Amino acid sequence: MKSLIWGLFLLCSVFLVYHVNGQARRQGLTMAERVQQLTDMANKKAVLRFNGNKFRDYIKPAPRNYSVIIMFTAMAPQRQCMVCRHANEEFTIVANSFRYSQAYSNKLFFGVVDFDEGSDVFQMLRLNTAPVFIHFPPKGKPKNQDTMDIQRIGFSAEAIAKWIAERTDIQIRVFRPPNYSGTVALVVLFALVAGFLYLRRNNLDFLYNKNMWATGALFFCFTMVSGQMWNHIRGPPFVHKNQNGQVAYIHGSSQGQFVLETYIIMILNGAIVLGMILLTEAGKKGDPRKKKILAVTGLILVSVFFSLILSVFRSKTSGYPYSFLFK
Repeated sequence: MKSLIWGLFLLCSVFLVYHVNGQARRQGLTMAERVQQLTDMANKKAVLRFNGNKFRDYIKPAPRNYSVIIMFTAMAPQRQCMVCRHANEEFTIVANSFRYSQAYSNKLFFGVVDFDEGSDVFQMLRLNTAPVFIHFPPKGKPKNQDTMDIQRIGFSAEAIAKWIAERTDIQIRVFRPPNYSGTVALVVLFALVAGFLYLRRNNLDFLYNKNMWATGALFFCFTMVSGQMWNHIRGPPFVHKNQNGQVAYIHGSSQGQFVLETYIIMILNGAIVLGMILLTEAGKKGDPRKKKILAVTGLILVSVFFSLILSVFRSKTSGYPYSFLFK
């Protein structure tokens, strides 16, 4: 009996010593040691992976003389988070751009916490969604501004770099890896067009079709005016859903837009152009009754949809004084 008690006592003593030494080792890690270890890891990989223990070792302890940008994500296949994969690609581009830039230093680190590796961190920070970008400043706890509003500004590499500059004063110039898919697609398109023209080389009268060229020019103008290039560069969200569950289709600022908003603007512009075409057709010779119908329809289209365009512009630009039919 005594031997059993002594055995249990020794086992408990060994466990307590191991536990205390482990806690002392983690709590005794100086700031210089943390910075050195983070720098060594960052030199091998731009984005550091943190689980619950590493998060408490390197991110949570104070004081710190460095900032950490953490992306909280769920990359496991069973999570089926396609947005997380896209966000991870953009986040990696920013981290690599910083790593190979002249501004690179041990004052900023990039890390990722996956839900399946650090669910306790998600619970500690009360996160119930992914992806989430949080800036952990050198002093104090993260504020509301230290959480990136991806619903408003998106999560493109350029948007992340701009947000980091606002929070840390570290300017990161984004360098994207070369993507030749656009060039290949353009070459294939030109090859198809050239092949089509070659097959129709004996009958090229369609090239003088004014309606075809006019339609192509209109679609190109609609695409450019509606902001499709801005979407391609900035990567905004499709719509915005606030905390109350209400969905916004039009961005409230002239400095931003949503993807659906560009489609709405394209439709409004198309309706205005259609109205102008009908008004033009009404001015030609023909049946007076038909001309009257075209003129009235065209006038209604131009008036209504131009008023809607002005209303959208008023909602995005505070202080704009002009309106027509609608406020």
